[in-house]
Amino acid sequence: MPSEAPLLSVHAAVVFLAAVIIGLVMGGLIFLHDKSVPAAVATGLVAAGGSVPVLHKLIG
Repeated sequence: MPSEAPLLSVHAAVVFLAAVIIGLVMGGLIFLHDKSVPAAVATGLVAAGGSVPVLHKLIG
């Protein structure tokens, strides 16, 4: 069987995992504060998306 390349590098996987954790924490905090699911989801997505470029530079 031929050896296949991994889908993501270890660096990319760590960056995405950290971004997901940041998004979940931020979304959870907004949900606990506002009791609004749409606001929590939007905040989580924005926090996760905004943290990817920063984490890419920091984790290396």
